[in-house]
Amino acid sequence: QVQLVESGGGLVQAGGSLRLSCAASEHTFTPYTTPYSMGWFRQGPGKEREFVAAILWSGGRTDYDDSVKGRFTISRDNAKNTVHLQMNSLKPEDTAVYYCAARREFYETLKTGTNDYDYWGQGTQVTVSS
Repeated sequence: QVQLVESGGGLVQAGGSLRLSCAASEHTFTPYTTPYSMGWFRQGPGKEREFVAAILWSGGRTDYDDSVKGRFTISRDNAKNTVHLQMNSLKPEDTAVYYCAARREFYETLKTGTNDYDYWGQGTQVTVSS
């Protein structure tokens, strides 16, 4: 069982930045164990949960939704069992609860569907004021 805990959310003005972190339970990203791709999703008020970004276990490849390309950057530190989402040039439409998710990785493929991920955190609120 993988446990994920997000942090770093908050209130920021449009154009500002936030850095979200996701801490996985100990030894989740240890070499020679199950490799996990990691993803960030978000759910705005009255909306369905949607894909934001994903990264392979190796960190060698990433994927982003078009709405955040060039503004958000996903990264990971396997030694510290953490994943980050650096969010720059934030817009009011980025307001949402942001979730971290883990997926058992096969053949180094990145997935963007919520059903593709096995474990989820509780989420952290990001609010961008205009």
